[in-house]
Amino acid sequence: MNGACELRTTGGKMKKILIAVDDTKGTKNAFDMCIHVCSCIRPETALLVYVEKLEGRSLMDDQLLSVSEMKTLKEVLEGTEYQEALDKRAQKILDHYKKALEDRGVTGVKTILRKGHPAEEILATAKEEDAEMIVIGSRGKRTTRLFMGSVSREVANGAEVPVLLVPSSARGE
Repeated sequence: MNGACELRTTGGKMKKILIAVDDTKGTKNAFDMCIHVCSCIRPETALLVYVEKLEGRSLMDDQLLSVSEMKTLKEVLEGTEYQEALDKRAQKILDHYKKALEDRGVTGVKTILRKGHPAEEILATAKEEDAEMIVIGSRGKRTTRLFMGSVSREVANGAEVPVLLVPSSARGE
């Protein structure tokens, strides 16, 4: 991008953009791109969402954790030192990105910490918060395109709003 704001929204100003963040290179690049997008669109609210990943294999079969097993895992972890450490790390990441947005003039930044399967939680948050666009980093190239299951791909396939997928090699200039 050459610095010009070529982004246009239908029906006026975009009010809420959800930005999925974590501590990966993909997020750093997506965030750089998001700074540019936010300067063009000027959303009223930027939702920073961090999802503490809780997943694994079910004890009942070889599928992912069921809703009831996920709920049990959340309950077991609640109040433990391990959960406190996870929460502290997540809040540090959210605070870092919030400050970076505010330092660049983006106001109305809201941080949200969720626990569970990342794609499901990002999609649920987008719906609950009435986000009009989701920005998420992508690891980019895969050894094969047959593998489905990356968080960014699940979000793109399941979203009811536009999704900006930013590959880890992208530069938000």
